[in-house]
Amino acid sequence: LQEAFEKLKKKLEAEGLFDEKFKKPIPAFPKKIGVVTAIDGAAFRDLISVAKRRFPLAEIVIVPARVQGSGAAESIVNGVNILNEYSGINVIIVARGGGSIEDLWAFNEEIVARAIFKSKVPIISGVGHEVDFTITDYVADLRAPTPSVAMEIATPDIIDIENFIEEFISNSSTNIEEIIGTKMQDLSS
Repeated sequence: LQEAFEKLKKKLEAEGLFDEKFKKPIPAFPKKIGVVTAIDGAAFRDLISVAKRRFPLAEIVIVPARVQGSGAAESIVNGVNILNEYSGINVIIVARGGGSIEDLWAFNEEIVARAIFKSKVPIISGVGHEVDFTITDYVADLRAPTPSVAMEIATPDIIDIENFIEEFISNSSTNIEEIIGTKMQDLSS
C-alpha cells in the first residue's frame, strides 16, 4: 500500500494537482459548511461540537459517507459532488478520524483526489491524526491534522468576533465624543 501511495502521489504531483496556484482560499466567515464524513463516527461528533462552540451561526450541511472499506472512495466522491451542487456552500470539510493505512485508504484513491481537485468549493482535509498523511491532504486546498482542527480552521471564534465588536463600539464612541468636543469648541470660539 505504501508503494501504491508513493506511485499515485508522484503521478498526481507531476500533473500539478498539488500546486499552490490551484489552492482556493478558505473563507473567513462561512455561512454554510459542507461536511463529508461518516455520521456514526467520533469525527462527526467532534466536528459538530467544535462548530457549535466556535461559530453557531454557520449552517452545517452533512452528506453522510462511507469512509472505510468497499465503496468508500465512491461515497466520498459522491459527497463532494453533492456539496458542489448544493446552493451556498462556502467550504467543504472531508473528514475521518485516525486509523491504519488500510483504514484510511479511501482517502488515497485517485477518484477522490480528482473530485477534490475539481471542486469549485474550497476543501479542507481533516483525515486521521497529526501523523497521518493521505493523498487527500495534498490535493485539498488546506490540510488540517485532525477533523476537529479542520472545523476550527473553517470557523471563526464567536468570542473573538464579540470582542472585536465591543472594541469597535468603544473606539467609535470615543472618536465620536472627541469629534463632538472639537466641533463644540470651534462653535464657541
